[in-house]
Amino acid sequence: MRRIAILTAGGDTPALNSTIFGAVERANERGIEMMGIIRGFAGVVDPRLPHVRLNPLLSTIPELDPTHGGSLLGSSRTYVDPEQLELLAEITPRLKKLGIEGLICVGGDGTIAGMQPLSEHFPCVLAPKTIDNDLGLNYIDEPNEWTKEDSDNGGKNVFLRPPRREVIELEDIVNFATPGYATAVFVVVQGIERIRTTAESHRRIAIIEVMGRDSGFIPLGSAYGQPDIILIPEVPLDMDHLEQRVAELYDLQKHVVIVVGEGVRDQSGRQLGAQTKSYDPAGNVVYSGAAEELKRLLAMRFGDEFFGSRRKHESADSVIFTRKVGHTQRGGRPIKFDRFFAAQLGGKAVDLIAENQNNHIATLQWSRTQGFTLASLAANKLRDQWKKIHPRRVHPSLYDPQRFQPSRLGKEYLMTILSNAIGNDDMEELRVEMFAPGKLSTRYQSVNIDIQRRIETLK
Repeated sequence: MRRIAILTAGGDTPALNSTIFGAVERANERGIEMMGIIRGFAGVVDPRLPHVRLNPLLSTIPELDPTHGGSLLGSSRTYVDPEQLELLAEITPRLKKLGIEGLICVGGDGTIAGMQPLSEHFPCVLAPKTIDNDLGLNYIDEPNEWTKEDSDNGGKNVFLRPPRREVIELEDIVNFATPGYATAVFVVVQGIERIRTTAESHRRIAIIEVMGRDSGFIPLGSAYGQPDIILIPEVPLDMDHLEQRVAELYDLQKHVVIVVGEGVRDQSGRQLGAQTKSYDPAGNVVYSGAAEELKRLLAMRFGDEFFGSRRKHESADSVIFTRKVGHTQRGGRPIKFDRFFAAQLGGKAVDLIAENQNNHIATLQWSRTQGFTLASLAANKLRDQWKKIHPRRVHPSLYDPQRFQPSRLGKEYLMTILSNAIGNDDMEELRVEMFAPGKLSTRYQSVNIDIQRRIETLK
């Protein structure tokens, strides 16, 4: 191939520019021109096809900084629907008019859903990214175990969680970790450590809500911040057990720190954070607040009397407080693990498209003998028999629901990713740049300004 394109779709992550950088550098080595499509799939459906030349004369443009968070190409939650046949028929000639012979999409399961209809008309591959770490499989035959039944609510199909292996081997995991996850955990851990001292000083119960939707990998990784209790979406909330544990800890240390994943469910299967249902453009539930609902439940169970009897002259409502780490998990400078492997996966995606591996995903594998290695997987391997892609969940063998903490295998999984995830240059950057005097006299210099000057469109 002589010319390929790359786009970033869905939510932003800290490692997107690293992925683009790795792809462009590999394209340089192979003598391939690389175009960057502006604003994800919104760019390919735009008749003008806004784009940027990322390696004119096979030299990477200086604006592409792998240490900078977000995406210099921009992103959107516009997706290509397989039913939009007329639109799909328009996209291929548009790309070919620019001389593009293949397309790399950087994203998660929503991006795969947008890529696959297009891959039937035009060569496409995926480089993975998501802070949720939910793109992949706990073992290769996992999609075949899902079942489906009609619900009582208008006959809408409900996918039931499959019968799973009781124990997995870490080497069974397909796509071991996704770029963006390690940095998100890094941010969460820092937040927990800072909130802990407030809870400790004021004898309070802190509930910290983190992202992840239906997957509990970010709360699992929050164990590095030493929260007393970790609640993940994969395990229904047992309020009796939780109340008992909170009371024990409060009596022992006069404060409690709880981390809750935003998609945690109660025993009936209702999501705590989705009391008022709303959806983002990708069709994902926008949660109204698992932490707030958990606070309400705990305050109702304990009541003012519990804290009054312990000489805490405040109401339950004031003793229990909530914080959301929020979008800081998705932004900022990626740490070393994410920068390095995002770039590697970007390069792998170039190799896949150049070798005509259409509708494939670049993956990161791990083994005890080889450590981390690059591989690939046909995207359809992620789909169940009804062609649905399910987010990867935290496997039961990685979490101990009695202790509300990672299991022994869960700790091993986290250490494999995070033990050496931070580089010396990350700490040096913090030391030198955080309070650099020049920041007081200059404005933030957005990469969008420089990229805007490079954008071209079809005539």
